[in-house]
Amino acid sequence: MTETHTQTNTPAQRKPVAVIGFGGNSLLRPQDHGTQEEQFTLTWKASRWLVEILHRGYQLAIVHGNGPQVGNIMIQVEEAITKIPPQSLDVAVAQTQGSMGFMLANQLRNRLHEEQLDNPIACLVTEVVVDREDPAFENPTKPVGPFFTAYRANVLMQEHGWQMVEDAGRGWRKVVPSPKPRRILDSDLMRRLVDSGALLIAGGGGGIPVYQDVGGYYRGVEAVIDKDYVASILAQELEAELYIVLTQVPMIAENFGRPNQRWIRTLPAAKAREMLEQNQFPPGSMGPKVRSALEFIEATGKEVLITDEENLKKALSREAGTFMVAEGEIEYV
Repeated sequence: MTETHTQTNTPAQRKPVAVIGFGGNSLLRPQDHGTQEEQFTLTWKASRWLVEILHRGYQLAIVHGNGPQVGNIMIQVEEAITKIPPQSLDVAVAQTQGSMGFMLANQLRNRLHEEQLDNPIACLVTEVVVDREDPAFENPTKPVGPFFTAYRANVLMQEHGWQMVEDAGRGWRKVVPSPKPRRILDSDLMRRLVDSGALLIAGGGGGIPVYQDVGGYYRGVEAVIDKDYVASILAQELEAELYIVLTQVPMIAENFGRPNQRWIRTLPAAKAREMLEQNQFPPGSMGPKVRSALEFIEATGKEVLITDEENLKKALSREAGTFMVAEGEIEYV
């Protein structure tokens, strides 16, 4: 029997790397029932625009969100509370990394087969270190999980010490801290996987938040990390040529939703910072995406592409989307 060996890329041979981050809504939309069949179908559709990045000559690393998916797990936990001991939020994030990672890897593998590509796929359960002294732990703001009645919310706050907020008349929800990520554990391994030619899926849901105690041991913590910041860190660690941020809009706009709105084709970092200071990018939507893009640009000097999935193919040819750059002049459409 002839022994075969997998060829790895040396640094000189390595293709340029693109890191893409997209939300969990891409794989589970608000109007969906949330069945596995629906999610596999959406993942198959997503594989089409993900593989397009490979066709452009890039190695690919994927960071996906998990908001709707982890919310569903927390609903399952609450419904089964009298029968099965509940798991913590960090474990629920790990569960979504496994389930969503499988769906992505499975459908990407099928898409690669269909298009006669042979990239190996590596899907990693990813831990991300946060600072236990991060101010976010003193001020939890991120809603997670199901809506509760005021009575049930009061019970949970009294018996379990949850912090909860009333959400626009729809009920009460648990809020948890959203600390900034400090570093991704095993990022050196991820770099070696990408260097070997693997398509990488990592940092799902922003990673499993862990902190290091005084003894040097890592402990999971009840929190969620914004996946855009983790995608930015991963792009830096992998020395990516391009960081892609998928959103719900085709490009960044100045004065979004106002009569004087203007779409932006090229956005220099200095202008992006100015627009952040003017509150042009809300914290709950475009804000983290622009901030994560600025962190990548400031660390690397490379470009960031911001667009939606419908326009990604054209944007990769610079015919759509917004490119954030280190220097230059703002360019409107």
